[in-house]
Amino acid sequence: MVQAPPSPAHALSDLVDDIKRYEAMIETWNDSQQQVVLQLKQAIEALHKEALTRLIRSVKHEAMGALRHAIQDEVVYGLLRYHDLVKAPSLQQRLNQALDEVRPGLQRHQGDIELISIRLPDTVEVRLVGACSHCPASQLTFSEAVEAAIKRHCPEIQHVVEAAYQPVTLSPEDQPKLDWRLVTSLAEIPEQGILDLKLEGHKLLLSRQGEIVQCFHNACSHLGAPIDGGECENGILTCPDHGFRYDLSTGDCLTAPPVPLRPYPVSVNGGQVYVQLANA
Repeated sequence: MVQAPPSPAHALSDLVDDIKRYEAMIETWNDSQQQVVLQLKQAIEALHKEALTRLIRSVKHEAMGALRHAIQDEVVYGLLRYHDLVKAPSLQQRLNQALDEVRPGLQRHQGDIELISIRLPDTVEVRLVGACSHCPASQLTFSEAVEAAIKRHCPEIQHVVEAAYQPVTLSPEDQPKLDWRLVTSLAEIPEQGILDLKLEGHKLLLSRQGEIVQCFHNACSHLGAPIDGGECENGILTCPDHGFRYDLSTGDCLTAPPVPLRPYPVSVNGGQVYVQLANA
């Protein structure tokens, strides 16, 4: 019996699995071997970018409509964005546009929505707040309004997760008991950027998206070198030494998933940022 060829989606899934398997294998190699692989990867990507640039330049005057249609495919769009060949708003900006689109309707019912985290490559977490957090129709609102708007503005997002509303309020007297330390103000942490601090022997790396703050140990989980000097773009921080890439919304290592950044618990209260050091 002749088997049918795999569907494109299935073939893409297999390809992603293969890439992850090869990345895990490379992680067991020594530094010099990994450096050779990194240089080979960079050379291949440079070749691909040049080829894609020439292709776009050749066809854009006669087939601009076809190009616009092609980038509606999330794989094509993701590849062109990776090579900086599509000048479009960032994922963060498009997510904000999606939430701003549904926010007026929620606010008319004394509710609102906030972005909790971005889990690359295809998942975001949001939270309904106010009256919408316990409204009987909240699930319908979430699926038909929020999820639909996000996927329309961000076709690469496949999963929209609703977080439970669990407000954190800490009085000043509670902070010492829980070993919370005031480290900085919300305004001192650059939006979509990083702030490195040292506190009581702890090397901290803070980042924020709006009022959502994350804190990690300022050390690459690969070799332990500080990573605050690395390039930070669209919430992704790249280690300056060996190129390991970290998602600052979660601490996940995109280069080697088994080795995420070490997190510290964070609380924001009255515009001040507190970090818990006891169990870090």
